[in-house]
Amino acid sequence: LKPADVEEVEMQYLYKDGDDFNFMNLTDYDQIPVSKTVLGNNVNYLLEDMTIQVLMFRGRPVAVEVPNFIEAEITSCEPGVKGNTAQGGNKPATLSTGYEVRVPLFIEQGEWIKVDTRTGDYVERVRK
Repeated sequence: LKPADVEEVEMQYLYKDGDDFNFMNLTDYDQIPVSKTVLGNNVNYLLEDMTIQVLMFRGRPVAVEVPNFIEAEITSCEPGVKGNTAQGGNKPATLSTGYEVRVPLFIEQGEWIKVDTRTGDYVERVRK
């Protein structure tokens, strides 16, 4: 292996096209598709215009690193049951990325939350 074979490149997520996710290299503005296979669970956390690190091997993407936390909007969840807002417990909610996360009962559709991308867990509500 030569040092030129492997490089870490800062890229911006643009859009999804079938099973490929298109990114733009922030240095030379080239656009490259990255497969769902390379992205793995990181597909759950891709937000439009997000900047991520892409590990390239001989010019091809082989791994990606997303930020440890993202802030995303809840696009779908069941309403909380009155009286359960202060108690423990949680419910499923779908993020704007399409990922389903467990959130406290008081979280409602349209709210923004912080999610830990290393575990996929809800962290806190975010005021937008």
